[in-house]
Order: sequence, then C-alpha cells, then structure tokens
Amino acid sequence: MKTLHAYRSFPLAVRLLFVNQFGVDIGFYLLIPFLVTYLGHDLGLSAALVGLILGVRNLSQQGLFVLGGSAADRLGPRGVIIFGCMLRTVGFALFAVGSTLPLLLAASALSGLAGALFYPAVRTFLAQEAGHRRAEAFALLNVFATAGSLLGLTLGGVLLLVDFRLCALVASGVFAVLCVAQMFALPARRPPRRSTTVRKDWREVLGNRTFIAFAVAMAGMTSLENQVYLLLPEGARAATGREEAAGAVLVIGALANMVWQLRVTRALARRGGGPEWITRGIVLTAFGFVPPLLVCAAGTPDDWGAAVRNACPVIAGALLVYFGIMIVHPLAMELVPRFGPARLTGTYFGIFYVFSGLAAAGGNALVGWTLDLGRQTGLTVLPWLCCLGLGLISATAVAWLHRTRALPAPDAARVPPQPSGHDGATRRRTPGSRPDGSRRCPSPCPLARGRTRATPYVPRHCTTARPVLRCGQRCCGRCCRRPRHRGASWWRSMPWRLGLRPGCGYCRAPASARRRT
Repeated sequence: MKTLHAYRSFPLAVRLLFVNQFGVDIGFYLLIPFLVTYLGHDLGLSAALVGLILGVRNLSQQGLFVLGGSAADRLGPRGVIIFGCMLRTVGFALFAVGSTLPLLLAASALSGLAGALFYPAVRTFLAQEAGHRRAEAFALLNVFATAGSLLGLTLGGVLLLVDFRLCALVASGVFAVLCVAQMFALPARRPPRRSTTVRKDWREVLGNRTFIAFAVAMAGMTSLENQVYLLLPEGARAATGREEAAGAVLVIGALANMVWQLRVTRALARRGGGPEWITRGIVLTAFGFVPPLLVCAAGTPDDWGAAVRNACPVIAGALLVYFGIMIVHPLAMELVPRFGPARLTGTYFGIFYVFSGLAAAGGNALVGWTLDLGRQTGLTVLPWLCCLGLGLISATAVAWLHRTRALPAPDAARVPPQPSGHDGATRRRTPGSRPDGSRRCPSPCPLARGRTRATPYVPRHCTTARPVLRCGQRCCGRCCRRPRHRGASWWRSMPWRLGLRPGCGYCRAPASARRRT
C-alpha cells in the first residue's frame, strides 16, 4: 500500500515513466534471456555467430549511451524516449520474422541502440520532474524494473513452450503500446536553445574529474550488481545440485526488492541520505558474497534436507546483495545530475552508463575467469573473494571522495526554508547564520588557523566575488580553496592535487571564473 500511495503522489508524467520502465523490463526479459537458446538450438547457428549477434547488441547499447544522453539534452527526453521505444519495437519484430544473419544483426543493433536512447532519456526526464523527491523516484523506478523483470521471465518461460517467435511478437507489442501511451501522456517541453556544440558538452563532462573519479569508483559496485545474474545463481546451483535453486534466488531477491526498496530509501532520507550511505551500501553488498563461502566447497548434497541447508547461506548472501543495491542505486542516481549543470543532465547520465557498461563487461570477464580457475584448481572460493575485494575497493574509493568533500553537496532545494515572523523582525537562527539571514564562514574555519566564532563575515581566505546560491545566501568559498596552512594534511589536500575540486561544491561555479584574494 505504501508503494501504491507513493506512486500516486507523483505527477502523471512521472507515473508514466514508472509504467514505461515496467513495460521495458517485461519486454526485455520476455526475449533476451531466451535468445541464446533460439539462436543456437532452433536456428542452429555456431557459437561464434551467436556471440557476434549478442556482442553487436551489447556494443550498440553500452557504447552509444552518451549519444542518447546528448540527444535528451538537445532534443528533449520525451522525443528520445518515444523514438527509442519505436526502434525496439522494430528490432524485436525482426527477431520474430527474420532467420538470416543480416536480419538478426539488424535486429540486434536496433535493440541495442533503442536501449542506448531511452535509458539515459528516462533518467533525465525523471531527474527533471521529480524535484527534491529524486531519490524516492529512482527507488520506485527500481521497484517497477524489478517487478517487470520477474514478470517478463515468468511470461517468457511460458511462451517459450509454444514458440520463441511468439515471445518476440509479444515483446514487440509491449513496446508498441508504450510508444502510443507516451505520445499522448508525456508532456512536451521545448529544450533551451544551445550555443555550444555536442563536442564541447562531452569535453566539459569528461573534464569534470570529480565525476570521472566517482564513475570509476562505482565500477566495482556495478560489477557486483551483475553478479546477481551470474555468480549467485551459479553458486546456488553448485551448492544444491538443482537447477531450481538458481531461479529461487532470483525470485526471493526480486520479492525483497519490491517489498523493501521504498522503505529503505525513505529510512535513509530520514537519516540525511548522502554519499556516506553509498559507501555503507557497497560494503553491505560486498559482504553479501561472504556467506556463500561456507558452502561453495561442500559438494553436491544427496537429499533435499542437505540441499536446503546449503541453499540458506547463498540466499542470505543474495539478500545482503539486494539490500546493498537498494541502498546504493537511488542515491547514486540522485547524485549523478548534481555533478554538473541541469542542461547537461542527460550527457552525465549517458557517460555514467558508458562507464557502468564497461565495468560490467570487465567485471563479468574477471569473475568468469576466477570461476573457471577455481574449478580447475579446486579453489572454489576465488570468485567470491574476487567480488569481496572489488566491493571493498569500490567502497574505499567512494569513501575517500566523500571524506575529502570532492562529491557535490545536497541540492539547496532540499534545505527547508526558514520561517519568519509577521513583521519580518523575528527569524529562526541556524548555526553559521547572521540575524539578517546571510551566512558567515563556519567556525572554527577548517581552512584558516586561529579563527573563532568572532570571525568577520568576509574572511581573508574567501573569494572576493562570492556567488549567490539558489537559496539566496552567499558561498563563503571554503570549498574552492586548497588548504595551505600547517594543519592541512595530505589526505585533505589530495583532491586539489589531483584536480578533483575544479569548482564550488555548493554552487557548482567554475573556479576559473573567480578572483582570489
């Protein structure tokens, strides 16, 4: 009921995006998980050709995310979403009617290009429409995506008993319905006129070293997310000796996600949210690969009782992984648009997804290699230890970025306004504020020695041209100045040494546009 109430509290456009994500995952999981069986067994293609067709889809999607993000910024996300759904409608229909290699390659390329278009566009539209409820919106998007994947897998398994072409036709019909619904329900908003080129936009985003560092730091977490479909089902299958265990792990994790995702996100919001919870979520995800270590070398059980006992650690680890993803995913998606201006939200999402796709491919290859090596040497703990190490490295990197204040600060829109009296003479005072509502440098100032609460409002280390924040206050400049006093440790000054602090973390104004005293 809470999920339904939260869904109804959003505007119509946002609710349609949730339904769109639900339909997208239904259509995707209706077809893609069963595509390998259709190509290899029904059509009799070689393993090389099957790998080529699947590789074309992955390359056209993961390599072109940035094009979808830039198109959403310049053309508006609405048109990009609709066009992406149209392309996937055509691509999935070609899988139903085509059996030759050129048609299959075209269907694979169109399906991948469609995903590259509407995934960044949907996130861009959601980030623009959700406002200060961005994290909750991304949490609900994750709930609808999980429910769609579960229903798609179930429906696809049933339709596959009839014919794979029926799966492809139903999936194509789902995307056709989504196209028509979005044409009538999604509001059309004209994007602002742009004076820069696409190349300059890409250069600006790729030149944001803080964002690139965050995307690289999240690579380990992205690799762990993909192990929900690779290592955990394989571990359940090996621990129990039964194929049904792999499906049981996925179903239990999906149900936990649908029940607890919104509750977890709201609980974190009551506790302030922020990047520190991303670190804790990654650590929780990493430790989810520890319980299966207890049974990974136990061997195949002989009876159902032993199989259930062996499955319990794997299921417990899978639940820890799912809860870690519930913590990390909405907060990370909320953080990505805050690295740059609103006009480049789609480009930031596109490049972040490019890094995520590369990390997923590299992580799957690494885990697969350790899985094969463990089978050959008898060290079955290797892939689990590999995932644990990837998670801890990723958590350490994100924690360092947060500790050194390299990550962007929360939006000013999330700060509640200060109430004033009827005559304007009374005003609630907050730490660091003056009676007139302006702000002074916090005390003790972290960048200057010997300053106390009597510090003047304009300290010497602040910029002379202090920008005005969205809340009407002025930035004190402390987030743009490299610490140079005796007490500044190498740990705190490292972001400046690496160029990870090019601008103000509170107003996102470039440092090059400021005069320093």
